[in-house]
Amino acid sequence: MKSLAKIGLGILTSVGGYLEVGSIGTAIQAGAAFRFSLLWTIALGTICIAFLTEMTGRLAAVSHEPVVAAVRKRFGIRVHLWPLTTQVVIDLLVLASEIGGASLALELATGITIRVWVIPVALLVWALLWFATFGSIEHGVAVLGLVTLSFTVAAWWLRPNLAELARGLVPHRPAQDAARYGYLAVGILGATVSPYLFSFYSSGAVEEKWRVKELMPNRIVAAAGMMFGGLVAMSVMVVAAIVLAPRGINGDFYQQAATMLSLPFGRWGFRVFCASLFIGCVGAALELALDVSYIVGQSFGWAWSEDQPPAEEARFALGYSIAVALGTIPSLLGIDPLAFTMFSMAMTVVALPILIAPLLVVMNDEHHLRAYTNGWITNAAVIAIVALAFALAVVAIPLQILGG
Repeated sequence: MKSLAKIGLGILTSVGGYLEVGSIGTAIQAGAAFRFSLLWTIALGTICIAFLTEMTGRLAAVSHEPVVAAVRKRFGIRVHLWPLTTQVVIDLLVLASEIGGASLALELATGITIRVWVIPVALLVWALLWFATFGSIEHGVAVLGLVTLSFTVAAWWLRPNLAELARGLVPHRPAQDAARYGYLAVGILGATVSPYLFSFYSSGAVEEKWRVKELMPNRIVAAAGMMFGGLVAMSVMVVAAIVLAPRGINGDFYQQAATMLSLPFGRWGFRVFCASLFIGCVGAALELALDVSYIVGQSFGWAWSEDQPPAEEARFALGYSIAVALGTIPSLLGIDPLAFTMFSMAMTVVALPILIAPLLVVMNDEHHLRAYTNGWITNAAVIAIVALAFALAVVAIPLQILGG
């Protein structure tokens, strides 16, 4: 039971990966524009991130090292500086999106402009990181994140056509607006297969002192946690397809989509939507700010742990403090959080090959994993994910221009 309780890490990771401003925003736009036709992107992204988190969790359990430290040790700091710099930049871009998304949720709920909320949201994220332990953040966000199941309840209540849902799980060419279809497909995959998810997951596994006996629970955590997030993200798309699409609402602004739960939940639907967006964005912001401190500390061999008092690991605390401060800038400048999020997702896709490819080498290194290196199925999956990442990187910017 103690090992199975670690599923909180999987739920925390999926809350940050699926239930934040990027995943919710892209799912709403996809459902409003193409109904169920892009469900396959969430399913594909879920399979990819489940493989990646399982591998990095296994690496942490066997070698007691997070993935970033293992990559640095395998390739050396000079080579590792490139993926490190890339991931820090991507993390900061997405962190800024999440702080903006949480502030936007409060604007929707109160009617007070987003700029008033940016600093309080940033201070909340910083205070949780400064005063809380990893375990309290993990379980707190995991429990609060269950509110997002309201989208799944709403999707069930709306009774979508099951045959149409099944067709949406199979990739196919759209009847019209292929550029926007491709743009949203890339955005959804970028939001789902975010590199910080598996680097954060492996760091969390080390924080929790996983050992070889946790390998089976790790598979359960990776699969169940990512399936939880994937189910909710699909539910968001289904609700948008049924509620927004017939009314001609395109979902390009959260202000348009905030009432999408009002049909199944009445006057409570708007509040539930705002609460889900706020909790998801704060959870993702916590992960991202921590991930910046994790990957920098692990790359340079500094002490790193959220469970230690900030005074004992000053560089670690300084890392997430600077990250949170930088994350406030776009919203304070008046940049729309959803537009900034779509840009961040495109940049994530471009960076994916640089950040995923080294995994294939590390996960087959017996020095790190002994008898627990990848089997042929997992290697084939990683090769396919890397190939997909390269393909997405090639088309991401053109689709951002043509379809965004």
